[in-house]
Amino acid sequence: MQFGPELGWLKHLMPRGLYGRAVLILLLPVFTLVLVVTVMFLQRHFDDVTRQMTRNVAGEVAFVRHSLEQGPDRAAALETARWVAGNLGIGMEIPGGPVADSRVFYDISGRIVMEELRAQLPGLRAVELADLKQVRIGLDGPLGPYALTFSRGRVSASNPHQLLVLLGFTAALMTVIAGLFLRNQLRPIRRLAQAAEDYGRGRVTPYRPGGAIEIRSAGTAFLDMRNRLERLAEQRGMMLSGISHDLRTPLTRLQLSLSMLSPDIEPDAEEIAAMRRDLDEMSRMINAFLAFARDAAQDAAGAEEVALLPFIQRIIDDAARAGQQIELVAPGLGPEDAATFRPDMLRRAVENLIGNAARYAGHTRIELATSPRAVRIIVEDDGPGIPEDRYEDALRPFSRLDPGRSRNRGEGAGLGLALAADTARMLGGQLRLGRSADLGGLRAEIAFPR
Repeated sequence: MQFGPELGWLKHLMPRGLYGRAVLILLLPVFTLVLVVTVMFLQRHFDDVTRQMTRNVAGEVAFVRHSLEQGPDRAAALETARWVAGNLGIGMEIPGGPVADSRVFYDISGRIVMEELRAQLPGLRAVELADLKQVRIGLDGPLGPYALTFSRGRVSASNPHQLLVLLGFTAALMTVIAGLFLRNQLRPIRRLAQAAEDYGRGRVTPYRPGGAIEIRSAGTAFLDMRNRLERLAEQRGMMLSGISHDLRTPLTRLQLSLSMLSPDIEPDAEEIAAMRRDLDEMSRMINAFLAFARDAAQDAAGAEEVALLPFIQRIIDDAARAGQQIELVAPGLGPEDAATFRPDMLRRAVENLIGNAARYAGHTRIELATSPRAVRIIVEDDGPGIPEDRYEDALRPFSRLDPGRSRNRGEGAGLGLALAADTARMLGGQLRLGRSADLGGLRAEIAFPR
């Protein structure tokens, strides 16, 4: 809640917590409504209605006073006045006792009754409203001071506070109920904030999104972020362990080769070639590690709309120049069909899948399929495939299902499928592994939103 410089002092009075501010936002309209209704009620009921009722009673009092003052003689006037007052429900005291202006502080309509009686009855000495059940007024007449009494209900409505009490009670009840519902709605936000705070301190606490749709979306986004950070941390540790493990073998060979060299004998070409192969292997591993670390830190920024068929065809042509023969299947797909993605990321993922297929199989096929909402790139081969119970292990970084065979066929770092899986996740999709129904080997499918 922002305030201008002239209202900056209000900032210190505002609640700091979300619950306090929400309650304030809830109570302000309720209290404003109660205030408006109260003012209108006081104006219409205590003011207009009370004045009208008081005028009617004042007319009756004036008639009693006229009967007392206009009689042919004192006895007849007194008798006539008593008879009129009795029929009008007005008590008469002649001579009357002392009458003084009085009113209890919470008698809201009493002020209006006193003002109206004085306006309608000239010469009125006092109005006594100490007793809320009756009104006692003092007047002067030919027989001396006298007092008239009548029911308070004749000049103001009985129990006029009932509406205000009912209105206040209803507003308080609705406020309590709304506060309970509001607290239930804010509880998921507190749980989300606590989970985020715990994760910031290095603790992973169980959290399940709940509450309104917007809060669930925020909770789901937090879980996705937390899972991605945990995956990055795990991959970083695995990368460090993979570097230390995979580089140990070529380093050991280099050390042995160097230790066997004699300073007096020039190494032959075969020894030099072997050491160069070890250096090349180390270079490939380091480049693979760096590529994996770079892709894991990238996001989907820089996405652009790319024509799918020419994009895949360029990848196949580049593979063909490297000696890999790949079959392309794209039924019903034209050059104008396009999707939005990062071409460098997807190209690297598809090339890794092609490289894995070419390493273990003789025939590779790429199938490209689209729908109005998604794109599917399927790479199949006729190799031995991967056992179904090892699919999860195959997607782990630096994982080799057959280390001996991997070393003999290109000495990879075990990152191909992991890179492809991470790329699919960054594109908003996933990598699914299976067995090819036609070729019998591995079937790797990258599916992502179009």
